[in-house]
Parts: sequence; C-alpha cells; structure tokens
Amino acid sequence: MNAAASGVQYLTTAEVAERYRTAPSTIRYWKHIGYIPGAVKRGRRTLYPVAVLDAWDAEQTGGAAA
Repeated sequence: MNAAASGVQYLTTAEVAERYRTAPSTIRYWKHIGYIPGAVKRGRRTLYPVAVLDAWDAEQTGGAAA
C-alpha cells in the first residue's frame, strides 16, 4: 500500500520551511540535530508526515490547538 492509498500526507523540506517561516537549510539542520521529528527518505527526497508535524506542533505549544 502506498502513501496516497493509506491517506498519509507528506510535505517536502521546502513546504515545511514555508510552514515554519524559515529557510529550507534551517529545516535540514533541525533534521540533522534531531530537533524536528518524522523525516523519512523516499529516494532522494526527504519528506515529513503532516500528522507527525501536527503532533509536534501541539507538543511544542503545550497541547494548545494552533
């Protein structure tokens, strides 16, 4: 079963950078130091599951809805 069939949505590094209003290089650094969770490699691309980022956002804001 592929990601589209399972309903999992992913963001690219550029899309994650846009979401957090920072540079793609910052997202790559965060991934490198283990700050941002959930990165998966698909071929040459690094993708981030939206659900994991949403949960991380909630954790960072103390559980408050964004």
